[in-house]
Amino acid sequence: MRPSILFAAAVLGAGIVGVTLYQWGQPPICNCGEVKLWVGSVFSPENSQHIADWYTLSHIVHGMLVVLLGRWLFPRAGIVPLMVVAVVTGVAWELVEHTDFVLNKFRDTTLYRDYLGDTVLNAVCDYLWMMGGFALAWAVGQRWTLVLIAGLEILAAAIGRDSLALTTLMLVYPVEAIEQWQQELNPNAVPAAQ
Repeated sequence: MRPSILFAAAVLGAGIVGVTLYQWGQPPICNCGEVKLWVGSVFSPENSQHIADWYTLSHIVHGMLVVLLGRWLFPRAGIVPLMVVAVVTGVAWELVEHTDFVLNKFRDTTLYRDYLGDTVLNAVCDYLWMMGGFALAWAVGQRWTLVLIAGLEILAAAIGRDSLALTTLMLVYPVEAIEQWQQELNPNAVPAAQ
């Protein structure tokens, strides 16, 4: 398959995410009226509203995991079937994440209590970051992909207080000790009753 067709498929995925979320009522950009490259606090009301934030690392890891798991489970698979999986799971992630069920689950069990969903800009960028993670993992091979995944997860957890693994764990099986650790840096946290 020609690279232009693969590129077109990836762009189509970004378009599906953007158009669908806009039709669902997600704001195109942050209500603050600005577009920022980076928001460094998961507790900021501008988190998940701009081009990148600590959750960007989770999306990069997602793309890398598609390649890593694809190569482990289907060692003969080429780039085309794995890219199809990346596009489908990337689009699905962004759309499912904005269903009422998942939004409420995030609010109930994860670090970001006031989560309203991503802006269209952020969701499309998340998808593109995921595709970037896919391309990087395809280029560097399995060993470096493992190192990069571990590094990104540790970095996101240590500094941002959340990562793909922590978010998944807290969605599936919330752990109070992890929640308390995550909330230690939250300037809006309500102190526990003594």
